[in-house]
Amino acid sequence: MIKALVIDDEELARKRVLYLLKQVPDVVVLGECANGKNAIRDIDEKRPDLIFLDINMKDMNGFEVLKKINLSPKPIVIFVTAYDNYALKAFDVDAFDFLLKPFKDERFFRTIEKVRKISANEADENFEKRFIELFNLYKSKSQKAAALNKLPVKQGNKTILINPNDIMYISASGSYAEIFVEDKKYVLRETLNNLCELLDSNKFIRVHRSSIVNLQHIKEIVHSEFSEIDVRMCDNSLLRISKSHKKEFLKKVGI
Repeated sequence: MIKALVIDDEELARKRVLYLLKQVPDVVVLGECANGKNAIRDIDEKRPDLIFLDINMKDMNGFEVLKKINLSPKPIVIFVTAYDNYALKAFDVDAFDFLLKPFKDERFFRTIEKVRKISANEADENFEKRFIELFNLYKSKSQKAAALNKLPVKQGNKTILINPNDIMYISASGSYAEIFVEDKKYVLRETLNNLCELLDSNKFIRVHRSSIVNLQHIKEIVHSEFSEIDVRMCDNSLLRISKSHKKEFLKKVGI
């Protein structure tokens, strides 16, 4: 029997995977998790053979979950996400497969069939082959995304394509991100961790647990009391640089 755990912060997404798993006779479901913190605990305690792991969760992303678990050997990982640009990074952490939402039932069952036929050792041996297959599958989409070089933000019945160069800074607001572009603000249901993965690290830097700034839009650096520093953006907004990010920020700006 294959012991499985389903991890996704969207209830409907979890329920769909659980429903499909019920149709597989030799899979037993150990449970479900709605956030990364509980996922780390349940993986270490319940020791699943297989996990379905959402990359884009509110408290942390799937890659962070895998870094923090202690279980060895690690379970077979099937990433489930709506963002195909994570495909290549998924394989940096030895993901067995990658289901792009919305996926068809047939695609899901093909993945399960591969899991049933392959051992953990065989999975490692065939890693390079799977990498090439997945790269070819998403190559055209990845090239298109790179050519567009836009950040899609859904606003009502429209999707705004924002040029990353126009983004001044991004602030966290609960489970949402507020994206400031000139005199406008867009709200996106996304974590700052995931946005850091998406944006060009040569231009954008995390300066606080609740802030990302575009280096090109910094107007000045303000040295406050007790060795603290802030950045004044081109719209005159003042953002604090936290102590944990101060050294990296100063290095990035050449100070």
